[in-house]
Amino acid sequence: MNTSVEKREFKIERYGLEAVPKELRQTKWYEYASLQAAFAVNAGNFLVPAFAVLQGGLSVMSAIVSTTIGATLAFWLVSFLSLPGAQHGIPAQFAIRSILGIKGTQWVSSPIRSITSLYWFSVQVIGGAYVVQEVVVHSFGWYVPFALITLLLSSIMILLSLIGFDAVKSVTRKFFPVLLIGQVVMIILFVQSDAFTTTDLSSSTSSSFLTMSFFASLAFMQYVSGVSAASDMTRYAKSTKHGFYGVLVGNVWGFLVTAVLGAFSAVLFQHVNPYVAAMSLTTSKWLIAFILLCTLLSMISINLSNAYTGSLSLLNSFPALGRIKAALLFGVFALILSMLPQLVNEAKTYIALLGAFIIPLSAVIVTDFLWIKKKQIDLISLTQKNRSMNKIAFFHLFIGIILYFTIPESISPGFMTFLFISLSYGLSYRWLTKQKNNANV
Repeated sequence: MNTSVEKREFKIERYGLEAVPKELRQTKWYEYASLQAAFAVNAGNFLVPAFAVLQGGLSVMSAIVSTTIGATLAFWLVSFLSLPGAQHGIPAQFAIRSILGIKGTQWVSSPIRSITSLYWFSVQVIGGAYVVQEVVVHSFGWYVPFALITLLLSSIMILLSLIGFDAVKSVTRKFFPVLLIGQVVMIILFVQSDAFTTTDLSSSTSSSFLTMSFFASLAFMQYVSGVSAASDMTRYAKSTKHGFYGVLVGNVWGFLVTAVLGAFSAVLFQHVNPYVAAMSLTTSKWLIAFILLCTLLSMISINLSNAYTGSLSLLNSFPALGRIKAALLFGVFALILSMLPQLVNEAKTYIALLGAFIIPLSAVIVTDFLWIKKKQIDLISLTQKNRSMNKIAFFHLFIGIILYFTIPESISPGFMTFLFISLSYGLSYRWLTKQKNNANV
């Protein structure tokens, strides 16, 4: 009887900043792997592999290899930052309090994470709405207003994220086989196309190590920001190993599929979205409808993650809200932003602005957790009021923002900033700590 009551209550997740009870931490590594793989294959993630071909002039193989290496390095760091969630059952931004201090996370780190999740949520919805509108008009002759599509898509994803992790896991698990079939269908359509037989897949205008390194660094920068949200999902992991390897395997596997589809779409059809390219290769309305369904499912999968992690970050800034109200408030902002197409039209400007804060912040978080704290979280510091802010960290955040806008774009300012801040913060923190200890002696 008690078990059934617990299950009914858990239909809407109420665990906010507090630790998830140990008996509920039962998610296995292969469940996380399928979860992360489902998140990976979406329109936003195709861009870097596709641009490596279209703008970088790399061959298909060079584009796939370089971007996968960069992404894998980022996923390795993200997997390490998932450990606090798996070990203690706490969300990411709450765990990061031990690194940046309570006020530091509440008023700097968590707002940056929330805004990042809001932005990518709205971009995915807007992009998906445009695809739906265009395909429905051209293939079926029906006109559906853009605002209606965005409202419907946003509402579905916000409702599911409100229910919580169980909804994210359950829905994504049901989506995963459909997404796999969709990926196979797209590859078959690509291989059977005239372009596949007439295009030299090994040709390239640039195969230099510097070009490959540049696109590897872009892939790294795109995914390393996940360190500030990694523990949100793994707080339900059966163990730290299940969380770590599930996140790592799923992310790498998912990105490899993404890179293959993105690179082939770019070289064969000069298009950055394989879903759209695949739909142009068939006249079957049923097949078009199926690929469109896969497009929507991929968008819903990643946005469940965006909404879930974004609302937990908002909760860390305003703990009095509780998880339900924080999720609803995030949903309101997400609905509003999803009605603003300029977020996509001016994406380069917004991404650059977000990157200026995200990159140095991610560098500090990674360095502190792996180098300074040796992968251990001080649980006492999560609630101690006297540990308000890590001043060394925020000094380096300020320096990192300046560096990000100063370094020329040709040498990947994000990657260079990440490396510099990681080294500078680690050495500075260790030196200052040593000086303080010597003074106390």
